[in-house]
Amino acid sequence: MANKIRLGYVGANVNSTWATQSHFPAILASPDVEFTAVCTTRPESAEEARQAFGAKLAFHDFREMAASPEIDAVAVVVRVPSHYEPTKAAIEAGKHVLTEWPLGQNTAEAEELATLARVKGVRTAVGLQSRVSPALLYIKELIEDGYVGEVLSCHVTTMRGGAVERSSADTWQRDVSQGANTLTIANGHVIDALRFVAGDFTRVASMVSTQVKQWYETDTQQYVEVTSPDNVRVSGQLESGAAASVHVGAVPWAGSGFRMEIYGREGTLAVTGSVSSQRGEMLRIRGAQRSNDLQDMDIPGRFVFVPSDFPAGDPFNVGQLYALFAESIRTGQERLPTFDTAVDLHRFIDVISQASDTGRELPVV
Repeated sequence: MANKIRLGYVGANVNSTWATQSHFPAILASPDVEFTAVCTTRPESAEEARQAFGAKLAFHDFREMAASPEIDAVAVVVRVPSHYEPTKAAIEAGKHVLTEWPLGQNTAEAEELATLARVKGVRTAVGLQSRVSPALLYIKELIEDGYVGEVLSCHVTTMRGGAVERSSADTWQRDVSQGANTLTIANGHVIDALRFVAGDFTRVASMVSTQVKQWYETDTQQYVEVTSPDNVRVSGQLESGAAASVHVGAVPWAGSGFRMEIYGREGTLAVTGSVSSQRGEMLRIRGAQRSNDLQDMDIPGRFVFVPSDFPAGDPFNVGQLYALFAESIRTGQERLPTFDTAVDLHRFIDVISQASDTGRELPVV
């Protein structure tokens, strides 16, 4: 495709686990964006990334990259505490920005970035990939078209492994103040998926807890103290009046993955995946109308925005997001999660935390 969006990528370390298995292959396979520039914290690693991804430019200062006239947009895919500065620099330079979720280390950062983006008139995207998942786009349409009739109740669970040990490179997440934990990331994605397909909550009660209070570092062979939550249980009511419950947890072994159940007066929808709502393989959809027999349902091709030979697994929904980000830049159409979407979710997570801390059911405003 001519006139690809020229992308500058902050966090292009070739050893980055999440980026290597998702963003990098998605960008390289995209017909809409190109790796024009890469940025890391050191000249050596920036040059290594430039060569690895065939980028034209390499930077070790995100401000210099944001100011470059040779890029149209910036992707910020670094640790959560480092999202704010490069995202702000890109916006101030007049560049469109895609930042991974969570947008900020806290709600105040997210609100400031969203406001600045509106003032500067740049297009934004946030890495809430559940909202571009073909399966969940289809579920949303089915619910809106009345497949299950009046929605009565919804139940979502995600159980993922790795709750007791990890390498020292990842134990920074043990500190709740860093903003990268089960409450904000795993729960954020999952509860956002439910809100996307079935509507917002009006009231919530919750229990947020840290079940595993020490992590074992596999490389240092030491235990470190943990303050980040690893289990989030939410119950409440949706705007439609439906009852809803969510349980997202990090467990030691054999996590059961993702499951969403939507129960209506006329039918039921069930969505499952081995990882989570936004990651991994194409989610499986099963449905039943006035029957107790759930049947597999094919996902229409109209919900796929990437080429048929696009890499499967983690790159897929990330590629969907880049496709809609490019569309937003070119046409002004917004069919993707923006910074405003992120602010709404940050605020909702704050309510979940407050409900847990106070032991009270709280309104969501």
